[in-house]
Amino acid sequence: VRIWEIQNNGTSVGKAAFSHQAPALCCVWSKDGTKVASGGADKAGRMFDISTGQTTQIAQHDAPIRCIKFVEAENTPPIVATAGWDKMLKYWDLRQQAPIASVTLPERAYAMDCNHPLLVVATAERKILIFDMNNPTTPFETTESPLKWQTRTVSCFAKKDGYSIGSIEGRVGIQYVDPKLKEKCFSFKCHRDTTLPMEAMVYSVNSITHHPVYGTFATGSNDGTFMFWDKDARQKLKSHPNVGGPIVSTAFNGDGKLFAYAIGYDWAQGYKGNLSTIKNTIMLHAVTDEDVKPKQK
Repeated sequence: VRIWEIQNNGTSVGKAAFSHQAPALCCVWSKDGTKVASGGADKAGRMFDISTGQTTQIAQHDAPIRCIKFVEAENTPPIVATAGWDKMLKYWDLRQQAPIASVTLPERAYAMDCNHPLLVVATAERKILIFDMNNPTTPFETTESPLKWQTRTVSCFAKKDGYSIGSIEGRVGIQYVDPKLKEKCFSFKCHRDTTLPMEAMVYSVNSITHHPVYGTFATGSNDGTFMFWDKDARQKLKSHPNVGGPIVSTAFNGDGKLFAYAIGYDWAQGYKGNLSTIKNTIMLHAVTDEDVKPKQK
């Protein structure tokens, strides 16, 4: 796991790095920017402290850790949540070695996001578990994905009242948690090439990220493009041209003025598609209001 500092002119400076004993599968910053947590195929969760430069193991599973998130409430010490291919969700107090709570999931964890008090876990077999962090060991709701194919990503709304979900089939679902808002739920197609008549190329939605200020969201896909959307107006705000390789991960910075996207191979075409022409690269896009601000009706 490598940590970079972005200068005001957009250049990057390598600041630190720490290692897993097998591929790293997920990582996340704490809200205050002082810690980075990561999970890997070595079944371990690790944390790097920016101020001390020290790495500590903070979590352990019986299979690879696919998802890791900080659970941060006001005036309380941060908790780290991990979800893995051992079908377990675990919560860790950073001051203790053993998990403070564990939840058995119906299947292997594929994606997870948390915007306190909302935590959403998506697993294999299209299962979705929604937790209220005031009762973190019992799902508020267990449901099936509104999308028909394998889940790739979930992202909680900025207002904490729902989540977006993306699948391998070029489709995004907008889901509200409150039963009174269920009529607002909808799904839409995206990241598809329909230039050939009677034939559409369908691409995976690998990443969804919500803008911290406007609540709009970005999608990144293995078609090599990223797009910005307004769920409330049900419209696309802006699409950007192909970047030359699959987009595997995306993120906004804290004030939403920078959008980072990672280019790399996502194994959608198996080992034969792992070409040397695809370079592992992190790119930065300077966000404009045209990209992310909801349009006036």
